[in-house]
Amino acid sequence: MNAKDPKQQDAVPGAPTAVPPSLTEPTEPVDPLPPKPDQGAPETRTPTGAESGADPRTAGQQGPWLTTATGVRVHDTDHSLKAGERGPTLLQDHHLREKITHFDHERIPERVVHARGAGAHGYFEGYGTADTVTCAGLFAKGKRTPVFVRFSTVLGSRGSADTVRDTRGFATKFYTDEGVWDLVGNNIPVFFIQDGIKFPDVVHAAKPHPDREIPQAQSAHDTFWDFVSLHTEAQHHTLWNMSDRGIPRSYRMMEGFGVHTFRLTRADGATSLVKFHWKPRLGVHSLTWEEAQLLGGLDPDFHRRDLADAIESGAFPEWELGIQVFEDTADQTFDGIDLLDPTKIVPEELAPVQPIGRMVLDANPTNYFAETEQVAFHVGHLVPGIDVTDDPLMQARLFSYVDTQLSRLGGPNFNQIPINRPHAPVNDMLRDGFHQHAVHAGVAPYRPNSLDGGCPFHAGTDLSDEETRAFVEAAQAVTGHKVRAQPASYDDHFSQARLFWASMSPVEQEHIIRAYSFELGKCYEQAIKERQLLALAQIDPTLCAEVATALGMTVPEATSGAGEVVPSPALSQLTGGPWPADGRVAGIVVDPDGGLDGVAEVRTAVLEAGMVPLVIAPHGGTVGDLAVQRTFATARSVEYDVVLVAGCPAPAPDAVAARGPLDPRVVLLLEEAFRHAKVIGAWGPGLDALDAAGVPTDAAGVATASEGPAVLSQVQDLMGTHRSWERFAPAV
Repeated sequence: MNAKDPKQQDAVPGAPTAVPPSLTEPTEPVDPLPPKPDQGAPETRTPTGAESGADPRTAGQQGPWLTTATGVRVHDTDHSLKAGERGPTLLQDHHLREKITHFDHERIPERVVHARGAGAHGYFEGYGTADTVTCAGLFAKGKRTPVFVRFSTVLGSRGSADTVRDTRGFATKFYTDEGVWDLVGNNIPVFFIQDGIKFPDVVHAAKPHPDREIPQAQSAHDTFWDFVSLHTEAQHHTLWNMSDRGIPRSYRMMEGFGVHTFRLTRADGATSLVKFHWKPRLGVHSLTWEEAQLLGGLDPDFHRRDLADAIESGAFPEWELGIQVFEDTADQTFDGIDLLDPTKIVPEELAPVQPIGRMVLDANPTNYFAETEQVAFHVGHLVPGIDVTDDPLMQARLFSYVDTQLSRLGGPNFNQIPINRPHAPVNDMLRDGFHQHAVHAGVAPYRPNSLDGGCPFHAGTDLSDEETRAFVEAAQAVTGHKVRAQPASYDDHFSQARLFWASMSPVEQEHIIRAYSFELGKCYEQAIKERQLLALAQIDPTLCAEVATALGMTVPEATSGAGEVVPSPALSQLTGGPWPADGRVAGIVVDPDGGLDGVAEVRTAVLEAGMVPLVIAPHGGTVGDLAVQRTFATARSVEYDVVLVAGCPAPAPDAVAARGPLDPRVVLLLEEAFRHAKVIGAWGPGLDALDAAGVPTDAAGVATASEGPAVLSQVQDLMGTHRSWERFAPAV
């Protein structure tokens, strides 16, 4: 937990502005309020990358007065200019026309995929351990590079829910001294397809049906399963999606992967092949399926809220960047695994992930549209020492991303938008076009020239000279006939799916079975279900049989022998730990009429532990000296990582159909928390609440004591494993 301003130590994240509003409408003119302490903004660089030295606030609105877009002050924006009070509006009303016209053009096309995103500013710090494989300067020991990260879902529109079952995007923009490097990855290390020419097909299949535009933001429909059951190369990625990886608890607790194999180059020209991994400091953690469904209605913004609240409360998300390193051989394989096949992983037990740096996100955006929506990533944004490979999916992405920005951001100058501006000098000889913000000097934007003194000049090819070196593509021999084909090594579509399944714990396997059962149960066509069951039969007989039983269908026979696999413990989310509790949310149930012993002390200890305490009471306002953040009517278990029970509140006046000694909404909260394997703690009268809710005090993950601090100590230890899955015996 990072230190906060002592004045904010007791603040619950979520305040909309830096200054609380007045009860009445303000009438005394003031300048625009400053941003909140947790907010950052793009550095104030010029369109060509020069430092301006200006306060980032100079890019925002200026002065206390309302003006037109050209700076002319406006005395009334509530009434159109009319011919008399009841007359028609006059065409000469420029302010009306400007205001409405701009409003009509406020929106830009959303991304075809990854439309719904959340972003944050931060920095990357190198460890100095990558110098054996790359000359890229950002990895130098102690070197700090500003970054902007955008997390996203893939399938849904901008207005869809955060917690749907889906792959998540994990895109990082590094503003290095030598230009921008974009690591555009996902939270799943493999992809549905092996060749980028199929990308429109898989997206068309996964998106809502085109006739009704439903279902939104989910894959539980016929077209998706029609595609993946016919394109069995998609089975590996689909299995990851059906696992708990498809419904992460938080962006802060999500792994990231570069997906592809990249080529790194040293200063002497030697090359290596690598795969990039982001490892979250808080561990990998997921929602339960019921939680994800509840949150889709209760808080569809759950993931973006969690990210912003964590940063605001000082629990800065952190990841370690690591690489798996492979010899750059002619066949580009490792231990029989084709490194250019994006549907394959290399188990970490065979090629350990070597840490090369860490990333910390410490500031929220100041403006969502200007930053999170307009940030433009591209796989081809590379810096000296980092290069692409011949992965056919990556090769198509090298084309697609630029093409997308031309449509979304209105022209070829999208890199001049503040969030995209490099932190290195730009002299690109590119001119004009829509949204050109630079004012170029000189008369000779071509090479060679003499009229501009020969500028710009070619940089050098000596990668050891950091002052003059250019980006130099690694020299790789290219041979072969022009064919539409792929290597035979790409034809193995099931062995790694078997590896993933075999590496899951019993509880994770049970969740996968339920996910397949739900998704296929939503399909209409029996033939599609039968075809997908046949694919599951090639992966594992138990998986296939359990899903078939849930669907009421016959279990098919496998058409090929299941080869032996060696499980990879690193693929299970339940390995490792204990994990820190930074930014976790603790709900504290209190009874105003039953005493508040230990509540204030526990709340302070929760804050000091880097968590966020939310007091839950029958009504708003205050209870004793404590501010109430949630009422029984507004609290639901999905918001909390742990529930602490300090009292046994009787049904409140607004409770519906109340029976028994405990408010029914508290009963529901405790039942859900218990069912979702969350940690529960209780002391004093809180023990009576557990009894009334049917929560056994001797169950795994339930902590009890006579005093609150003793309970909290137990709770913190139990939370290190995220959930208490041992509370339930898995069916598999």
